[in-house]
Amino acid sequence: MKMKTSIRRAPTCLLAVVLLATGAATTAKAQTALQGQLVLRPVTPGNVTNYKLPTGTETSGGLSTVGIGTPVYLEADVNIALTNAVSVTWLLTNTPPGSAATLQPSPLGTNVPVYEPADRLVSQVAARMLLRPDLAGKYTVIATISTATDSTNVSRTITAGTYMGVNTCALCHSGGEIAQNKVVPWSQTAHAHIFSQGIDGILGHYSQSCLQCHTAGYDTNTNAVDGGFDDVAKQLGWTFPTVLTNGNWASMQTNYPQLASLANIQCENCHGPGSEHAKLLGATNVAAWPSISRTVSSGDCNQCHDAPTHHIKGTEWYNSLHATTTRDPAGNASCVICHTGNGFLSRGEATTNTIYSAIGCQTCHEPHGQTVPTNNVHLIRTLASVTFMDGTTVTNAGMGTLCMNCHHARQNAAVYAATSKGSAYFGPHHGPQGDMIEGVNGFTYGQTLPSSAHRTAVGDTCVTCHMQTVAVGDPSFLQAGGHTFKVGWSNATNSVDLVAACQNCHGPQVTSFDFPLQDYNGDGVIEGVQTEVQHLMDKLSTLLPPGGQVQSSLSIDSTWTRPQLEAAYNWLFVQNDGSHGIHNTAYAVGLLKASIANLTGVSAAGGLPDAWVLQYFGSLTSPNAAPNATPAGDGVPNWLKYALGLDPMVPGVAVPGGVVWADGKDVVNPAGTNAITIYTAAEIAFNTDAGKTYQLQAISSLGGGWQNIGSPITGTGNSMSYVTPTRSNAQQFYRVVLGP
Repeated sequence: MKMKTSIRRAPTCLLAVVLLATGAATTAKAQTALQGQLVLRPVTPGNVTNYKLPTGTETSGGLSTVGIGTPVYLEADVNIALTNAVSVTWLLTNTPPGSAATLQPSPLGTNVPVYEPADRLVSQVAARMLLRPDLAGKYTVIATISTATDSTNVSRTITAGTYMGVNTCALCHSGGEIAQNKVVPWSQTAHAHIFSQGIDGILGHYSQSCLQCHTAGYDTNTNAVDGGFDDVAKQLGWTFPTVLTNGNWASMQTNYPQLASLANIQCENCHGPGSEHAKLLGATNVAAWPSISRTVSSGDCNQCHDAPTHHIKGTEWYNSLHATTTRDPAGNASCVICHTGNGFLSRGEATTNTIYSAIGCQTCHEPHGQTVPTNNVHLIRTLASVTFMDGTTVTNAGMGTLCMNCHHARQNAAVYAATSKGSAYFGPHHGPQGDMIEGVNGFTYGQTLPSSAHRTAVGDTCVTCHMQTVAVGDPSFLQAGGHTFKVGWSNATNSVDLVAACQNCHGPQVTSFDFPLQDYNGDGVIEGVQTEVQHLMDKLSTLLPPGGQVQSSLSIDSTWTRPQLEAAYNWLFVQNDGSHGIHNTAYAVGLLKASIANLTGVSAAGGLPDAWVLQYFGSLTSPNAAPNATPAGDGVPNWLKYALGLDPMVPGVAVPGGVVWADGKDVVNPAGTNAITIYTAAEIAFNTDAGKTYQLQAISSLGGGWQNIGSPITGTGNSMSYVTPTRSNAQQFYRVVLGP
């Protein structure tokens, strides 16, 4: 969208800026909604570097409470689908008496996108400006966003103030009747000691450049005279120590207590300067209070944590799926509990909030630290046990317990799969990873299925594997591991699986997730775990409507039978887990095999129907029950006798031409005693190679779908033949499909 800007002087010396977006006129009947909003855009160190912003561009957390003289990056956003010409008129109103502040052009170029990755999917920038407050107090900015057919007024109020330091905050926020105790638990966090440890030499490398993030209000821009750390240091004559050694912090506390109160990462780093908040305490003008920022936007944290190549937690998060989860409750307010940041924070509480944030830093971390044990250095918001929908309570998942609050199925499989009607919404819902790791809440048909050891052997479960450290210089740096939560990454030239966590137990021979273990699908070839699981999923999908073909997705409706729905639940359970067996190979394989057996009556991969095996051999594990076994000693394999309806224990009589006779039980014509009926038949003969598999298929009409006859046949190097029982088929076509 090309844009041009013009500026005019508004009445009462208020600045108005008109920005026009040129675009082709549209005559579509349905107009695209404007969806205008006014955003206080964060600007991170990563933004400054990546978008090549002007030298000296100051960072911002996107807060509505800022220091005097520090920038507020104003941004008018509109619907990304909008192609009409858009104009934005800016007005600055309600400034403090005596203020000379004006709206100025923003240094952010057109190459700088909307800040939140989730918002980039729905919004585009219409115009930007910058406000630099010059006095303490409130400033109101109004943006009128218009097209030829639509218009909206949006506004934001910014509070400018000075920094007070943690000692002032502690007057109220150390507990008691006035406010919650925030300062005391904060004092146990790493944030509360980062500066003091730095100047005492505990951190190793440390320099004055660290102070921008490690102290309150540090901004050396000459406009930013807001009582921040740099201002007080200059006023008191404190200089950064030339030798980082124990005692520097104690000396500052003794000799510069006012400055020490502004050191370390503290309240005002995240909430903005507190002077206007503090002076209104007890005031009768309640509407003007609290004059402090509270936000769950990632920009608040990323003003420091998006600074590659070493401060990268926020940078990684940009590349996560969490960053792009929808803010739209999609017609069901319960969705926001897991799909948005503030929805998760208010889970279980009634709320009228309809503006939701992406899953960001504060969703998973409690910066104040008061709700978690003091030894939880990562400030995980909750480590309380999680109860799944089937009643399973998880207490042993370590830091991964937090993930399982959302990453579990939304159904009790035993009840849901056995009773719910088929529809496009049928299934466990996305994200049943917690259930899969724990080996619970699939539809088991009443069986006890095996489960892998990941749930007990991997102490922090999800976190151990999905948040591995990736070294600077690795092709997947910032693309996988850490706060991307991704365990792999690939592009045109690189493909990376983060298998270091796997190698701790499985050894260095594991170089990818798709490493071979067993022949789970029974085709005679041991392939990678993920490939084996995919083969089982493919097999199961061919047994589900419309049948006879491999499906990558299921179209479930009310016509599906109960066995089909039960099997579909397990297919979706494994599909939505996304790991293709890596989270819990034994359980995933067990669910898929159980579903295949329920639909076909065949529980052994590549085997014959259970009922037939039990009828003649009494046990599913009998060696005589193998498809290629010839327990009667006549050279005719079980699979052929099953297909012809013959008794596998009765030897046939060979006659010229290779025909074999045997007592066929129900093959005998039931029309009458001693009746004789002669049927036509066909023989399909084919050569085989040892180790390869062959599947015989039939079809009554070439316009239909091929159906398997019997189970796959393992080649021996000799020829095989199949005599067709055609008496119930007026016409039949046959083929042999070569497997791996």
